Amino acid sequence: MSDNLHQLRCFGCGQLLRGDQAGPDFRCALCGDLFEVIYPGWKHTGGTDRPNAGALKWLWRERRLSHEKLDQSGVWRFRELLPILDSFGSAVTLREGNTPLYPLPLAARSLGLDALFAKHQGMNPTGSFKDTGMTSALSVARERGFQWVACASTGNTSAAMAAYAARAGLRSLVLIPQGKIAWGKLSQAMDYGAVTCQLDTDFDGCVRVLTHIVAEAPIYLLNSVNPYRLEGQKTPALEIAEALDWSVPDHILVPGGNLANSSALGKGFREMKELGLIHRLPRITVIQAEGSAPLVHSFAENDGTALTPVEAHTRATAIRIGNPASWRKAAQAIHESGGWCLSVSEAEIAVAKAELGREGIGSEPASAVTLAGLKYLVADGRVAPSDSVVLLLTGHTLKDADYTIDFHRGTLLTDAESAPVAASIQPLRRNALSVEATPQAVLAALRSVADSEIALARN
Repeated sequence: MSDNLHQLRCFGCGQLLRGDQAGPDFRCALCGDLFEVIYPGWKHTGGTDRPNAGALKWLWRERRLSHEKLDQSGVWRFRELLPILDSFGSAVTLREGNTPLYPLPLAARSLGLDALFAKHQGMNPTGSFKDTGMTSALSVARERGFQWVACASTGNTSAAMAAYAARAGLRSLVLIPQGKIAWGKLSQAMDYGAVTCQLDTDFDGCVRVLTHIVAEAPIYLLNSVNPYRLEGQKTPALEIAEALDWSVPDHILVPGGNLANSSALGKGFREMKELGLIHRLPRITVIQAEGSAPLVHSFAENDGTALTPVEAHTRATAIRIGNPASWRKAAQAIHESGGWCLSVSEAEIAVAKAELGREGIGSEPASAVTLAGLKYLVADGRVAPSDSVVLLLTGHTLKDADYTIDFHRGTLLTDAESAPVAASIQPLRRNALSVEATPQAVLAALRSVADSEIALARN
């Protein structure tokens, strides 16, 4: 490995290791905390490995026109900022990254904001942000000679890992909680050839089982405790800054599940600032579902210095995690950027998801917590009308099609859940209509819909 360029540093006690010295569970043997990848040569202006900011901006722009395999990846296009391989020829890529930054004019107008965007990581090859981290960490696994890789998953990680393992010619093992995963995600892992085991436990229980497995067998762990995952997942921060001409938005809102994504983005923006690519940090705010909000409770109780696991409950399955591994890293990203951590209800998530759909932007339910959370920040003045805001959308709408169908049929939420937002829900629903197979019947249906919309508008 490129140990002359990178090291692993314990996030808790600061112990430094070479990349190949970490244990199979990527936990510090001294204090039990997670590691992060650091690049010592960047810390000093005269460091021999410190990249030149101006040259990098030019190089990365030129690579957008290249037909080379690595240049077409939105992760490896920025490879100077993740020198974690001995040879970049070892990189396993499916042309991940380079995802769109969509303006959201309807939501911006509704909230009175001048600049609101969605960074849609659901437009990655397997439909989620996990691809950006999987290309980096699985590339390390292949270069180190592993034949098997494994993860515990609520869905997206398993799909990404199985796809990249298949591409690399490796075998993959997936542990998922029984009955607590969207079928669209589970079908991906199966199709890509993973050995998939459904365990009678929750996500955190799957993690505990897998930790024992990787300690006993030569299997490489690819959950987000793996610090090389975060190196790939930090690259959307670079894409956002590049798309905004190397300025940064005032706010980034990120869904909070296992909390590696907010951690990675915080690391990406921090490193860009250290290297002179940007001049300030955006506020990073983590949004969780009310029934799965351990970090929100942590901030309320002790300002994010300690976390008590919870039994997680939310229909947004991608963030149904009660004991997030990367909570300390996420808390640091929030603190150093001046952001916040808050939660939203199941009904608020459902409404926000449908509102994103009206923009022509489909997302999985977990992504929609960002728009739901933004409404609170605008209402209490923490986001001003002139502020620029980017919402991180983590997964594609087809990841959980049943959720969307149930919302439009009116079967997703209970009466008690939907009551506080009933006025918002009704105009958004579009259940399929049963209509006779005649032009007259279809036109009559259109008139009926138009009349209903006029009546709702008047009310």
